[in-house]
Amino acid sequence: MPILPDMAIIRQTVPAAPLADVAATVRAELARIELAARIRPGAHIAIGAGSRGITDYALIVRTIVEELRRYGAEPFIFPAMGSHGGATAAGQRQVLAEWGVTETAMGCPIHSAMDIVHLGCTESGVDAYCDAAAFHSDGIIIVNRVKVHTDFHGPTESGLTKMLAIGLGKRQGAEAIHARGTRGLRDDIPRVAALQIHRAPILCGVAIVEDGAHQVSLVRAVPATTIALEEPALLERARALRARLPLDACHILIVDWMGKDISGAGMDNNVLGRMRIAGEPEPESPRIELVYARRLTPASHGNATGIGFADLVSQRLVDAMDAEMTRINVETSGFLLRGVVPPAAPNDRAALTLACDLLATRGITDPAIMRIRSTLHLDVIQVSVNLLPAALELSGVEMVRAPRPVTFDHADDLWEWE
Repeated sequence: MPILPDMAIIRQTVPAAPLADVAATVRAELARIELAARIRPGAHIAIGAGSRGITDYALIVRTIVEELRRYGAEPFIFPAMGSHGGATAAGQRQVLAEWGVTETAMGCPIHSAMDIVHLGCTESGVDAYCDAAAFHSDGIIIVNRVKVHTDFHGPTESGLTKMLAIGLGKRQGAEAIHARGTRGLRDDIPRVAALQIHRAPILCGVAIVEDGAHQVSLVRAVPATTIALEEPALLERARALRARLPLDACHILIVDWMGKDISGAGMDNNVLGRMRIAGEPEPESPRIELVYARRLTPASHGNATGIGFADLVSQRLVDAMDAEMTRINVETSGFLLRGVVPPAAPNDRAALTLACDLLATRGITDPAIMRIRSTLHLDVIQVSVNLLPAALELSGVEMVRAPRPVTFDHADDLWEWE
């Protein structure tokens, strides 16, 4: 095996601005927009919950349920997650349960079904849909995190507008948008959301912004009619708070975990510097020669969407993959390159040997390596000794473990983090 450089562990300061009391902020925000004045006693209010791993998500949804009951309403929750959960009612209910959103924990019913209502078409011919139970309710509230998207960039990306257009419309809504590629995401999502707001009983959205340490930094209730106006500023706040790799170039990036709970794309391609969308240019930065992905999170339930971002994967990751669930998600997105399975190595030693051999053919014999737990966790990072001086020159970076040789366990896999 090629000789790997020693690896140190560094910690970088990531943007952190957590709310002191998340539940109190939710209550204050609903009061600020005077939601109670729009809800009559006994009204059935639908709360759209998504599939992402969002900090304090169950707490936020439960607080909304409690406030609605205090207003005299009868709330229920429905999955607003497009084709996720295998595009089945049972699968989507299971996804909610993974994040603590259950009937027992929330104190209200969960109506999970794939039935939809067709709301019409936008001027550009894109169909708009709405979950049937939500459409027939007296009002809809959606709850989602606002963040930078992995597929496109625009005034609104991942957040309330996207949950309306794709999440609310179930599989058909997701397919209608994704059928037009990145143009559909960028241009059609706002148009579909506007049509939904006009024709479905949408009351408001509750937007969540996390900081670089994945703490809830901001909660904002936004009336339906002002989502398009207010969400861009929330996106800019999220962009300013997100964490990044400390260095913008390396030869090998080892990613311990990928999965749907880490990013909707499996791995956050804004961290990787990769698009993997046919016809779309690749980002100029960061510049990573080879990405090696080691494991798929259990919370992904086999959905390995985004495996195509990697150049090498472990056989263990492939074994954890549900090919059918992955196919559905990749086909719905239309980004087939992201579902292409790269060469699988039997263990980490074999994968890194192959990576080093490939780099050697390009004249790179002292590879610069970074290792991260996931693209969501970038505060503590392993860096090779040849990257360490540059890393330590950066503000907010400190070394927490001196360089050590890379070692493997009895199965020729990397040792877990200390």
